[in-house]
Amino acid sequence: MRWPEDIEGWPLTEYSRRVLCRPHRWHVQEAGSGPTLVLLHGAGGATQSWRGLFPLLAQDFRVVAIDLPGQGFTQMGGRSRCGLDAMAEDLTTLMHQEGWTPDALIGHSAGAALALRLAEIWSGPPPVIGINAALAPFKGVAGWLFPVMAKVLAIAPFSAELFVRTSASPAHVRRLIEGTGSTLPPEGLELYHRLARDRAHVDAVLAMMAQWDLNPVLSRLPRNTARTLLIATEGDIAVPPRVSDQAAARLPNAKVLRLPGLGHLAHEEAPERIAPLIAAHLAGGSGA
Repeated sequence: MRWPEDIEGWPLTEYSRRVLCRPHRWHVQEAGSGPTLVLLHGAGGATQSWRGLFPLLAQDFRVVAIDLPGQGFTQMGGRSRCGLDAMAEDLTTLMHQEGWTPDALIGHSAGAALALRLAEIWSGPPPVIGINAALAPFKGVAGWLFPVMAKVLAIAPFSAELFVRTSASPAHVRRLIEGTGSTLPPEGLELYHRLARDRAHVDAVLAMMAQWDLNPVLSRLPRNTARTLLIATEGDIAVPPRVSDQAAARLPNAKVLRLPGLGHLAHEEAPERIAPLIAAHLAGGSGA
């Protein structure tokens, strides 16, 4: 989406700014003081997905939310930089430039995989909180069909434009959200509708899907010592809780906390339930 023309009505813009850190021109939102928490949204989302959780965490922490390359209001400077390793490298460069030393990395869905990759890069490493973490490759037919479809869509001319024209209606967006097991209010659905109508955003999501390779990170889970909390919600259809169970079993310093009654977008549905769990984990408590 174009800055600043399209940012009117976007959540928490009073904390927004643009940061040039090559190859991208990033959109970040920053507020609060104290230990630094870096928030990483999932594929297809943007900083709006943290609109409820961000101000709650900012009461006790310095909170930084970042739009991933090409998504939301971040202007993508290199289309080949949308894979997991490239994103982690570019985010590390951005955080060094801005003086953000993360005391914790919080990721939703694919953002949780990105958080674990960043934890490998940062010495320490900082604690990781994954919300419905997408830490498993697709199984069965989806294992070959979806990656191939993403690669074809990402290189096909006008593919993002075709998606915007054919699949970005409010009804279609609502069905996509409901298909994850989550229920959002009209204002939340409208924000996703705005993203789905934006060709540059859709193009970046397709590029991310085409370049995403989770297997190296999964293979290194037994060596990732980050103190990790995986919050898994029982109503998540997109990433079932067993994915978190399986990942935690391979991580040397991880635990899973299951929550009933929420879907894949749990942090948007009930931020007031998620914020205390994050604070408890960072304080060294059980989070129960």
